[in-house]
Amino acid sequence: MSHRRIMDEDAADVLIPAEFSPAARTSARPVPGGSRELLTLALPLVVSQSFMTVQVFVDAVLLAWHDPREMAASFPAVMWFWLPFGLLQVAAGYVSTFVAQYTGAGRLQRVGPAVWQGIHFAIIAGLLFLVIVPAAPYLIALGGHTPALQVLEVAYLRCLGFAALPMLVMAAVNGFFSGRGQTWTVLAIEAAGTAVNVALALVLIFGRAGAPELGIVGAGWATVAGSVVSALLAVGLLLRPKYAAEFNTLRGWRPERELFVRLLKFGVPAGSQVFFDVLVFNLFVQFVGRLGEAQAGATALTVRLNMVAFMPMLGMAQAVAILVGQRLGGDRPDLAERSAYTGLRWVFGYMSLVAACYVLIPGVLVSVFEGDRDPAGFAAVAAMVPSLLACAALYSLADSVNVTFSFALRGAGDTRFVSLLTFALAWPTMVVPTYLLVRVGGSITWAWGFATFYILAMAVCFGWRFRSGKWKSMRVIEAAPRSE
Repeated sequence: MSHRRIMDEDAADVLIPAEFSPAARTSARPVPGGSRELLTLALPLVVSQSFMTVQVFVDAVLLAWHDPREMAASFPAVMWFWLPFGLLQVAAGYVSTFVAQYTGAGRLQRVGPAVWQGIHFAIIAGLLFLVIVPAAPYLIALGGHTPALQVLEVAYLRCLGFAALPMLVMAAVNGFFSGRGQTWTVLAIEAAGTAVNVALALVLIFGRAGAPELGIVGAGWATVAGSVVSALLAVGLLLRPKYAAEFNTLRGWRPERELFVRLLKFGVPAGSQVFFDVLVFNLFVQFVGRLGEAQAGATALTVRLNMVAFMPMLGMAQAVAILVGQRLGGDRPDLAERSAYTGLRWVFGYMSLVAACYVLIPGVLVSVFEGDRDPAGFAAVAAMVPSLLACAALYSLADSVNVTFSFALRGAGDTRFVSLLTFALAWPTMVVPTYLLVRVGGSITWAWGFATFYILAMAVCFGWRFRSGKWKSMRVIEAAPRSE
């Protein structure tokens, strides 16, 4: 494969594969580790995450218009879905770190086999995930919500269970494209699935175009259809002949025990961080929901709004992880560090704008969800949201540090620390205090204050870990044989 030399600010040569080098697409060479390089890689990922944001946002708005209780019920179901699925998706998608480091090291024939180990994992995990369908009523009952909400939550969770397998396959295959910097392809895959999801949700929720009115169940099946379309497109693109010779994507399909175990060694701890994060926030939502339906709805609405802002930030963080992986694969930890700090500046600036919107125009944001089915019920929910958004504004700034540095550490392979920190901090700072608060019938604002403190504490710890520099000596790929 062709390469080009790019001079960094210290006049040191950096070997960059031409396929994912931003300089290959621009006449002016960007500074390695600088904003132009990062943004060139991150823009499609940000837009891709924005498509996911649109999907989440549209589903929430449509359900709120159809029945505010369905909007409230969708969030606990999604949390139960993401509790196991987040672990599996990140583990399958951790293929991107292997691809990035193999690419940075110039060992392109190892890229295809790494991707296929992720696909094998995705198929096994997706089939096992179907256990959640019969288990849904028992899981939902643990929340202790009203019977009317539980019926809706069970129906939605059962639909989502069938979306897991195609979503996992898509995560693994997307790692092939994103790890090499081919992020526009990732965008196309996500856009196709989102378009199908939104179109079908509009039809199935309200029963338009001759379809039955399915409500929250229609939203669930629309998600399944969109994920299947994205997965099929991703696999079809991976199997194109042009990738076979350079990246060994056809002959590399066979299971490799050692490589598969290494993917699990680094990918499962990375996924465990998402598992623990979703677990503690699921408990938080369940506890707050016991304060009443209005409190449950206000929490669901606030988290939905925060997800709209949070998801694009993940695109920038993913770009940071890719650059860290590529730089470490090429033995340039100095450039990996520079990319991470560049990403932090952009993410923090973006979240500052979001926080300002939360504080200055909460009424405008909440009004988007207002329907005409239950105006009194929605008014009770809307009255609580501004104070919760004030908490979200504060912790969103801290989350810019958490997301940037945790993804940078993931790109290096420091996944165990990321996972253990998330689990260890949550219980004393958020979960236990919220539980005790609910037991005595405390205020929902205090509960959200505990959540804010937890995220602030995480920011301090992730910042310390990154500055320690231990991650600079880590690698997820094996040492190259002498013949290479």
